[in-house]
Amino acid sequence: MRLPEHAVLLRIFIGENDHYHGKPLYEQIVMKARELNLAGATVTRGILGFGADSRIHTSKILSLSEDMPVIIEIVDTEENIDKIIPFIDKTVEEGLVTLEKIEVIKYRHR
Repeated sequence: MRLPEHAVLLRIFIGENDHYHGKPLYEQIVMKARELNLAGATVTRGILGFGADSRIHTSKILSLSEDMPVIIEIVDTEENIDKIIPFIDKTVEEGLVTLEKIEVIKYRHR
C-alpha cells in the first residue's frame, strides 16, 4: 500500500479502562482499522494527563491511576479515514477525537 504525500491523522484520546463489547476500546479501534484496510494504527499509553473532567491520571507510584490515558493514531487518506468515523462515533463515549492534515514523508515496509 502506498500513501499519497498528503494524508490525514486521526487521533483518539481515551482511557485505558474504556471497553467495547468486553474488550479494551483501543484494541477494538485498531482491529476495526485493520478490518477496513487502513494504512496503520498505533496505540500509545500516556504517563500523565487529564481530560474534560480535569482528573489527573498519572503513573507515579504514590498516586497510581487505574485509568491511564491512551492515544490511538491512525494515518491514511481522508477518504479511508472517513470509513472508520461512524465506528468511532458509536464507541467513544468519553474522550477527544481530532483530525488533522499531514504530510507523509515515508511509508514503507520490507
